[in-house]
Amino acid sequence: MPENASPACHRIALVGADISGSLSPALHEREAAALGLDYTYTLLDLDRLPPGWQLRDAVRQGVTGFNVTHPAKQSVLGQLDGLSPDARTLGAVNTVSVADGRLVGHNTDHSGFLAGLRNGLPGARLGRVVVVGAGGAGSAVAYALAGAGAAVEIADTDTGRTAALAARLTSAFPAGAITALTPDSVPAALVRADGIVNATPIGMTGHPGLPFGTGALTPRNWVADVVYRPLDTALLTAARAAGCQVLDGGAMLVAQAALTLALLTGAAPDAGRMQDHLSALIDPRTEPSHV
Repeated sequence: MPENASPACHRIALVGADISGSLSPALHEREAAALGLDYTYTLLDLDRLPPGWQLRDAVRQGVTGFNVTHPAKQSVLGQLDGLSPDARTLGAVNTVSVADGRLVGHNTDHSGFLAGLRNGLPGARLGRVVVVGAGGAGSAVAYALAGAGAAVEIADTDTGRTAALAARLTSAFPAGAITALTPDSVPAALVRADGIVNATPIGMTGHPGLPFGTGALTPRNWVADVVYRPLDTALLTAARAAGCQVLDGGAMLVAQAALTLALLTGAAPDAGRMQDHLSALIDPRTEPSHV
């Protein structure tokens, strides 16, 4: 922590690319205000930072902790002094704490996803789940589902990344059933799946479209998306039309944000109140369309 910063002075930054539309600053700051914290949350867009920029440059400017998002959840690993056990297994971080000059990576995405799923779709079967995307978000989602006892099938356009994630999860959960899929085998996998999760950026504002063909979806499937901008993605629209139960990315956003706030401040956020913050921040009349 910088010499001029108080332990009660929290200066958090989100690191990622194309993050100007992020709702995290307002979501965090509203809850921090309700908790009576001295807390600010700013954006550090990689597209606007100088070449060679690193997290420690921000620490020297007073930042006391970080959130990390696409595409930096894996690329920042080499800048850290340590990793939590979950982050080490996942090979991805979404939160970085700063203490005594050490930068330690954590992952609240996996626990945030599972908490959001259990709260938003309490009856969802976790027998077999297909996860599309093997990057930072996909790693967290697959880890959470495997830990909950699901048989997890993973697909990504980068088949090497798929294989690496499947190997890490098999090592972490030797009694589990982890399978690497090719992208073209996803439609067939949907027939035997209980649930499907989109853990890619496809569907978010600026990345329109569907992450996979939805023709095989039936009412027996549930479908979750990690995208929250917009909340109603093209995938969720198609899944709802097919009779599926759906879960938008806001559930994961709120749960992981509450966990991150607690980790970086030691406070106890109110997840229900944070859901209210998110609802107030998202006005359906002004939200970007997914078409």
